[in-house]
Amino acid sequence: MGRAFEYRKAAKMKRWGHMAKTFTRIGKQIAIAVKSGGPEPENNPALRAIIANAKRENMPKDNIERAIKNAMGKDQSDYKEVTYEGYGPFGVAVFVDTLTDNTTRTVGDVRSVFNKFSGNLGTTGSLSFLFDHKSVFTFKKKDGIDMDELILDLIDYGVEDEYDEDEEEDSITIYGDPKSFGDIQKHLEENGFEVTGAEFTYIPNDLKDVTPEQRETLDKMVEKLEDFDDVQTVYTNMKPE
Repeated sequence: MGRAFEYRKAAKMKRWGHMAKTFTRIGKQIAIAVKSGGPEPENNPALRAIIANAKRENMPKDNIERAIKNAMGKDQSDYKEVTYEGYGPFGVAVFVDTLTDNTTRTVGDVRSVFNKFSGNLGTTGSLSFLFDHKSVFTFKKKDGIDMDELILDLIDYGVEDEYDEDEEEDSITIYGDPKSFGDIQKHLEENGFEVTGAEFTYIPNDLKDVTPEQRETLDKMVEKLEDFDDVQTVYTNMKPE
């Protein structure tokens, strides 16, 4: 199994926040997708991908339909995707993905947590060298699938030749160029693959060792960041347990 899989597996085992928080996060993503591509999933690849993620998170169908309907309302706020980055305590790099309708509020909230934990919020792109930005697709395995052939078909979209198989879920996860998200999704769908997850992620390329005491402090920092409604996902280069 590759570095990306091990990091994602560790992150999945330690989720911060509750189900209601997850549904709120997905609701904001649906709002952006609907406003940019319309409310019909069959005509909106981004919305299809988010719905697949929502189902994986066990979000009820009624909640999904309600989020789509709300996104069509005239008074629905316009959200922006903003990423904040900096160093937390002990020199650990931290990326914070947000969806916000008020950047002044959001940057203030994020900065307050960095300050509380003796960290430093940096400028956009200052830590990009520490992380690989990837698009991630998970889909159900098909009988007779030739992964070498599939990867060869997708290589022009920056898909890596290293992929991960989950025997328990009977699924495969591939990693590609974020700029080719739509093309990768289209290829998988047109070739009959059931996409069960499609997202963007940051994968650290230089993991930092921490002591158990340091990990506890960093976990508290991440938890504080995740408490804010605007925060979608927090990434660090802290070495998984």
